[in-house]
Amino acid sequence: MEAARSGTLQLYTTPSLLAEIEDVLQRPKFAHRLSLAGVTARNLVMGYAALARLIEPAVIEPVILPDPDDDAVLACAVAAQAEAIVSGDAHLLDLKQYVGIPILTAAQLLTRIEHA
Repeated sequence: MEAARSGTLQLYTTPSLLAEIEDVLQRPKFAHRLSLAGVTARNLVMGYAALARLIEPAVIEPVILPDPDDDAVLACAVAAQAEAIVSGDAHLLDLKQYVGIPILTAAQLLTRIEHA
């Protein structure tokens, strides 16, 4: 998030991805962490949305059959002509890349930024 605030990188998202992030953050497993941070899922998503460029996703063929919702991330990256996809999702990370776009963890991206 700091890299986006400083302009080191540009974030992209879609309306459906924002809705999914909010839904995921409202799950019980995140309640304690959000409470400790003094934020709600909605506040966190709105802060992210303020940093990201909202785009319309590309139309792509199904890729991740076990979890079709993950295809929304790929469609966003294609539409954004992204240089990387950053995710902690195992299905996405297992792909390693999609149409030439590397799929990285946040730690991997930060390492690339630091060495650039």
